[in-house]
Amino acid sequence: KAVGVQRDSSALSALNNEEEPDNIALRDSFSNLTEYADYNTAFMDLEAGAIDAIAMDIGVAQYQLSSRNGQFVLLDEYLATEQYGVGFFLGNEELRDQVWATLLEMEADGTVDTIAEKYSMNKDNICIGE
Repeated sequence: KAVGVQRDSSALSALNNEEEPDNIALRDSFSNLTEYADYNTAFMDLEAGAIDAIAMDIGVAQYQLSSRNGQFVLLDEYLATEQYGVGFFLGNEELRDQVWATLLEMEADGTVDTIAEKYSMNKDNICIGE
């Protein structure tokens, strides 16, 4: 099967992760792995039949699929999981504390859920402070 992936993406990193032999075996099973500058181009090739699947981050996939009227499906299998953080200059505790307080407020008042819903993200994939 021919698979597309965005250049410099987490999905591409997961498929090339030498510490994950199952991902390497999966990648090596593809007839072709095409790197795209953006997912819109990858979806055009998927629609045209030039590729059979696209490997992408779950949040991006959910958003992309929600705008495509059920034309595609999302598989239950994951290549990898990852957590993101916010970095600050060493010693800038004031800004760090402001951002942290705002994130906690957004979680408490439902803003995080509203954003997740707007972008068709699975709320269970979002964790703040865990």
